[in-house]
Amino acid sequence: MLTTKSYLDLFTNDELNQLRENHRNCNKKGHDPFPVVSLRIFYNRCRWLLTEVRSDGIAFGLCDMGVGSPELGYVDLNEVYQTTGKLLYVDRKFKAIAPLSVYAEAARKAQEITEEIEFDASITETATEEDSTIPLQQFLSDYRDELLEQVNEQTPVFYNGEHETWQDDCLAQLKRQPFEAQKSRIHACYSGLVTHGLPAVFLNGEMGTGKTFMGISVSALIHKGHSQKPTLVISPPHLVYKWRREILDTIPDAAVTVINGSNAMQELMRFRDNLVAGKFSDGRPRYLIIGRVRMRMGFYWRPAYWKRRYSLETTDADNQPAMLTYDAVACPHCGRYQFNTEGEVLRAYDLWGAEQRKTCQHCREPLWTMKHRDSDDQSEEDKLRKFLLQLPGIGKKSCDKLIATFGVKTLSQIIDDNLYDFVNLMDAEGKFVFKEKHAQRLEKAMGRLEFAMQMISYQPSEFVKRYFPRKAFSLALIDEAHEYKNAGSAQGQAMAVLCSEAEKVLCLTGTLMGGYASDLFHLLFRAMPTEMVKMGYKPNSKGSFASAESRFMETYGCLIQTFKYRSDGSFATSNAKRTSVSTKKAPGFSPQGIAQFVLPYAVFMRLIDLGEGILPDYIEQARMIDMDDRLSEHYQQVKSDMRSVLDHAVRTRNIGLMSTAISVLMRRPETAHIAEEVLHPQEKTPLATYPAIYAPDEPTAKEQDIIDVCREEKAQRRKVIVYTTYTERFDTATRLKTLLTEAGLKAAVLRSTVSSDAREDWISDQVEKGIDVLITNPELVKTGLDLLSFPTIYFAQTGYNVYTVAQAARRSWRIGQKETVKVYYACYSESSQKDCYELMAKKMKTALSTMGVMPETGLDSFDEEEDETSITSALAKQLLNRR
Repeated sequence: MLTTKSYLDLFTNDELNQLRENHRNCNKKGHDPFPVVSLRIFYNRCRWLLTEVRSDGIAFGLCDMGVGSPELGYVDLNEVYQTTGKLLYVDRKFKAIAPLSVYAEAARKAQEITEEIEFDASITETATEEDSTIPLQQFLSDYRDELLEQVNEQTPVFYNGEHETWQDDCLAQLKRQPFEAQKSRIHACYSGLVTHGLPAVFLNGEMGTGKTFMGISVSALIHKGHSQKPTLVISPPHLVYKWRREILDTIPDAAVTVINGSNAMQELMRFRDNLVAGKFSDGRPRYLIIGRVRMRMGFYWRPAYWKRRYSLETTDADNQPAMLTYDAVACPHCGRYQFNTEGEVLRAYDLWGAEQRKTCQHCREPLWTMKHRDSDDQSEEDKLRKFLLQLPGIGKKSCDKLIATFGVKTLSQIIDDNLYDFVNLMDAEGKFVFKEKHAQRLEKAMGRLEFAMQMISYQPSEFVKRYFPRKAFSLALIDEAHEYKNAGSAQGQAMAVLCSEAEKVLCLTGTLMGGYASDLFHLLFRAMPTEMVKMGYKPNSKGSFASAESRFMETYGCLIQTFKYRSDGSFATSNAKRTSVSTKKAPGFSPQGIAQFVLPYAVFMRLIDLGEGILPDYIEQARMIDMDDRLSEHYQQVKSDMRSVLDHAVRTRNIGLMSTAISVLMRRPETAHIAEEVLHPQEKTPLATYPAIYAPDEPTAKEQDIIDVCREEKAQRRKVIVYTTYTERFDTATRLKTLLTEAGLKAAVLRSTVSSDAREDWISDQVEKGIDVLITNPELVKTGLDLLSFPTIYFAQTGYNVYTVAQAARRSWRIGQKETVKVYYACYSESSQKDCYELMAKKMKTALSTMGVMPETGLDSFDEEEDETSITSALAKQLLNRR
């Protein structure tokens, strides 16, 4: 690789002289020189064809930033060099064969700089075309040492394998011992958080690497070497008790408090009282676990102010002096009156402060308070029955028996005071009312129910912020951290509040990114807001992050700008005119973003890092399925119908109509067994009508493929999970179960009606019953479930969520799996489903690139194009023959 000290070292003397000569002649009539050099950056698609350069380093030419909109313009070579350093180079294979204006016109048509141009043969002699593209894997192999040198210069490694011996002693005292690969990640997290003082670290590990165990182990090191404050855990609601079990099975003498059930607020207030009273200063490791849904629940409140008498001198109707006295709004804390915008003392009336929570204008104390849930129309017995009937295994007869045996008052008090006492109820003979398995199901169910006999649903994050001591926790462990990425989500905001109350934050995730740079922006801001503000990303005066997110996307992400030029626009100068510009998000995250926001704060672990013999082989394969003649003919009619619908939708910019058409194109090959009338989304008028072309017992080509795969796997005593995204209105799951059953296979369908905390038990029951195939939506099993009994996974469809696909695909490839794991992605080769899989492949590549992984997955088979990112746009262009 060429080593340079400035951009000047990139050019030969002849090139530099020619560039400067062209600049001196730039104002001459008809000036349109050939490009002198082709400038590139090794790690991305940016490219410049330069014709001139000024003495201050400002160059002119054709600029292509790799987002589909090359333009003539100026570039500061000093800035580019300072940003990219040794990765900037001159492409010596490029030989100009036409003036710059010809390259500009060709680039406009191709949406990228291209050397395949058409021009008058009299302009110049034809040069031989050479391929200047280097495959990424070859590039990484050829320039490995130089790249590592550049990375080490820009992003120093915080942990190099060295640590103090007490850390090994601390881990040796755990009830369970980590593998060597896990141990190095545990030390790395501690080094980043404590030794190097980072506010947050992201432990990005593949599913099954033991992120929960590693996070708990890091908390043990922090408790020993940094702070003995409690550890806060934020967990998905169905994993709360798994976290509790893992902590108790790992940390000696640990004390765990769960904030997830009907007595959540009582437990939280009790925890706070003990913390303030100094009862946690005995050195015992303590953990506070809050379920993700519970932490963001709203609360009931009412105005709370002092109705203080106020007297005002005035005049009566006869213009005589009089004293006017009325009830005014005053602060119960400082006693001072509140004023309106005109400076008058506010009158107290029944609805004052009911629409918005007010604070004192003087001391800023709240003029509101929490209140009990309005339930005057329900008796205590009605509320108790409503609660009991939500619990698994308790019907009307069991409910009547419980109330008759223990009474309404006793049961209500037990449930609110300590739900574990209810689970362990004993009768007059000293026998447990609930059998062990039933009791375990009750414990999980009561942990997720958002219900209470007496307590209100106050938001725990708000309570912690207001009433806990500042920085009350040594560490906040955020499980499934990627689920807090959405802008404006209540869960994300609550997570940010709780993170601000911890000295350090450790985010655990299996998929740090979903393909877009914006995914990382909000997660970073919630985990370490101070660092992001230092970097210049902060909300505007109205509290909006929109502009900051846009700047982050522009700098580190991928945005596609579409320019519509006037037909008479000239491309011989940098002043080409355009009529409109549209911008959309595309999958991608720049290496600079990875270097600045990922590498310094992230610890990575893949399953293969565990070493030989711990995990079996993992195989992914794309299955391209041809439609039979009947379905192919039917689908051609669907495409023809949707062509006119899409054409109208594009012309009228009706996004809803476009989405409807795209949905039909994606769905119809899977639901051709259902007669369907497609309606206009707004007008509700028919757009098209399609008959059912398959009988209930007649499989389609893809369904037959599923049956064949399941039969083959059963012959090898292997169970299969079939993922289908059509499980509601267009229920393909029930049909699949019927077809598999008729084929001699035993199948079960996991539906959303099975609550999240009960799914693991439900699946275990089905395995005990001897099922061969489990059919479900991947959304239902994407987190927290170890499906070791199903080593074969078949995606009938994927959907567009890269987090869901990445997690669902690894449900059975985990520690403890003994069989080879096979994952199949099925797609009709003649349908628009292929476009969906291409987008998923691009997003998956971006997600894996943040982990430093060159993805080689089954979805890669679909990623053949580089410039298409919107499925809706892709299908619209394809059907309308537009590019």
